Amino acid sequence: MRNQFWGLVLAPVFAAALGGCEAPRDQIQQSVTLFERDAVPDTLSAWHLVEAIDGELSLNDGVVPYDLNTALFTDYAHKLRTVWMPAGTSASYGQEDFDYPVGTVITKTFYYPKDAEGNTAAVLRTDDYSRDYVAGKVGEALDLENVRLMETRVLVKRADGWQALPYVWNAEQTDAVLEIAGDAARLQLAGERGDVTAFTYVVPDANQCAGCHADNHTNKAIMPLGPRARHLNKHYTYAGGAENQLLHWQQVGYLSGLPELADIPKNVHFQDASAPLEERARSYLDINCGHCHNPSGAADTSGLMLHHLEQDQRKLGLCKPPVAAGTGSGNRLFAIVPGEPEASILNFRVETTNPGAMMPELGRSLQDEKGAALLREWVASMPGSCS
Repeated sequence: MRNQFWGLVLAPVFAAALGGCEAPRDQIQQSVTLFERDAVPDTLSAWHLVEAIDGELSLNDGVVPYDLNTALFTDYAHKLRTVWMPAGTSASYGQEDFDYPVGTVITKTFYYPKDAEGNTAAVLRTDDYSRDYVAGKVGEALDLENVRLMETRVLVKRADGWQALPYVWNAEQTDAVLEIAGDAARLQLAGERGDVTAFTYVVPDANQCAGCHADNHTNKAIMPLGPRARHLNKHYTYAGGAENQLLHWQQVGYLSGLPELADIPKNVHFQDASAPLEERARSYLDINCGHCHNPSGAADTSGLMLHHLEQDQRKLGLCKPPVAAGTGSGNRLFAIVPGEPEASILNFRVETTNPGAMMPELGRSLQDEKGAALLREWVASMPGSCS
C-alpha cells in the first residue's frame, strides 16, 4: 500500500547501503529513517507526502490533514495542512507546544481556487472551499481542475531540531521544486464583488521561514506554530466523517497524553459571530501576531504583547505609546486608543500595505479586509480614553 510504496521508492537512495537488491522490511524502514534525518530532496514528490496524481493533490497513507480555528492570513490563499509521523511514534501533548518525535513532517500547501467561468488570468478570493476538493474526498484531496497550487512548505523534525523547506509548484502543476531563495509570482485576484486586484504572491526564503517559526527569539529554535492544542481543538471533516482533531490524532496514534477536551484551550474562529468580540479579536492577533509579539519573540523589545496568554491591558496596547515613532506608527500616538480605531497604531499597521509599516511584515501584500474590520470593531467597542 502507500506506506510500503514510500519505503520502496526511497530504498534506491540508499541502494549501496542496502546491497542493491530488494531489501527486507526492516531495512526499508531504516532507509526511510535516514531519509528523514539527513536528505533534502529537490522535489516535493520525493517526500511522498502530498503528490499530484491523476488530477488530484493526494495524501499518502498515514498523512493526516488538519485545520486551525483561526488561521494566519496569507493574501487570501487557501491552505491544505498535513502531518505525518514515523510508525510507532507519537507527539506528546503539551498545552503550549507538543513534543513531536524526530522524523515528523508537517506540510502546508498554499493554493487559490480557479475562476469557475474558465478565466485563466485570475484566481479567486473567496471563503468558499466547496470546489477545492475532489468529489467524495472533501478535506482529503484537492481537485487540480479547480485550484492553482502555489507552494508547499515542509517542516521536518531532525535529530537536532526543525528544518523549514519551501517548495514552489511548477507551471504544469505536476511537482514542486525546492527554492531555498524563495520565489514570487504576479497574480490577478478576482473578488466576490467582481473587482480584480493585481498583487505579487511571495514565497519566503528558507531563512524567512525559520525566522517566523522561531517564536523564541533567544534560542531561535524553530517550532511548529499552527498545530498547537488551542488551534487544533476543533472538528475536521475526514473521509470517515467529522471528528475533533485532537481525538483523531490520538486515535491514529499521533498524540499521547491527551487530557479531557474540557481541559484543553480553544481559540475561536475570528468570524464566529456567536463568540464574544474580544475572543475573536484575540484569536486573530494570536495566530497572526503572537509568534513575534510575545515575551521571548522577535518583537519583545516593542513591549506590545499579542499572544493568547497576555492579560495586561497596557501590554496588549491600550494607551501604550510606540517604542519608536515614524512610518511604522502612522504618526499615531498609541497602539490602541479605546473607541478610536482611526487613531490606533495597531489598526493602522494591519490595514496598511506599505511594506515599511504593515504587520505582519511577511506573508502578505494585501489587506485582510475581514480581519481589519474585526479589529476596528473591537477597538471601537472599548470604553475609556487615553487623555
